[in-house]
Amino acid sequence: MKRHTSIFLKGAGMGAADAVPGVSGGTIAFVTGIYEELIDSIKQFGPSAFVAWRRGGLAQLACHLNLGFVIPLVLGIAASLVSVAHLVVWLMEEQPVLLDAFFFGLVAASAWVVSRSLPDWRLWHILPLAAGLLLAKGLPALMPLINLLGADYLMLVVGGAIAISAMLLPGVSGSFLLLTMGLYGPVMAGIRGFDLTLILQFGAGCALGLFFFSRLLSWLLHAYHTATLQLLIGFILGSLPLLWPWRELVSYRLGPDEQMIPLDYRYLLPGDYAVLVGGSAQLIPALALMLVGLLLVLAISRGNQAPARRHEEEGSDA
Repeated sequence: MKRHTSIFLKGAGMGAADAVPGVSGGTIAFVTGIYEELIDSIKQFGPSAFVAWRRGGLAQLACHLNLGFVIPLVLGIAASLVSVAHLVVWLMEEQPVLLDAFFFGLVAASAWVVSRSLPDWRLWHILPLAAGLLLAKGLPALMPLINLLGADYLMLVVGGAIAISAMLLPGVSGSFLLLTMGLYGPVMAGIRGFDLTLILQFGAGCALGLFFFSRLLSWLLHAYHTATLQLLIGFILGSLPLLWPWRELVSYRLGPDEQMIPLDYRYLLPGDYAVLVGGSAQLIPALALMLVGLLLVLAISRGNQAPARRHEEEGSDA
């Protein structure tokens, strides 16, 4: 029961994070130590599940799909999307500096915590780290190319596959990529209006993305564990500029639904930001929330290490 409650709360954190541009649920999964189990569990949803059911019935199927992990996680995400995420969206409008400051501290600390725990770091691992940084920076600029597909249904299927795959990556916001594709408004409107055709097309893309990308990530994590973690750390570090609290939007374009799509920011010091907005930069509370985010990650990291140490001690005693 304690494990299920913990997973539920981590799922709630993932749901809330997905509401913030520049933060993904994958980042929270990474921070809370469930990322690899999440990827491996998603990978189990496929033809092999049918084989498991045929061999051992519902009990074998539940074990194969790791439902003891998946169900409380999904319930946590769902609960957050109808509760906590609304608070996050409100904070984005009312207190964007403070919200960005909290997530900046949380995300920066998570990259540091994970990088210091890598067991077999090598000099060449700088390459996947750099690749992650470049991809995090360059992916949004490539997303408008999806409009070259022409047909709406193709754009929805491909957009769904890309967005759901991005949500599995720490530091990459699937909702932000949908925004840069010009699909965020139509998809949200379709979901709110229960446009069954749009939902099925977009959902098919999400299912394809989960099926193939989870398998790719699982293979990379098992075959090239440290290099893949470095790549993911690069994605996390690449998301930090989008979370810098004191920034000015200097370039944008309008999507098909007149949604403003950010293209470039100017990053400011707190004093310059105060001059720009003609008010307070909220420096002290912002720094305090950065520290809260950092300490929260350190506490979660220590909490994740304690069960692992107990498990190792029990194994050595046996």
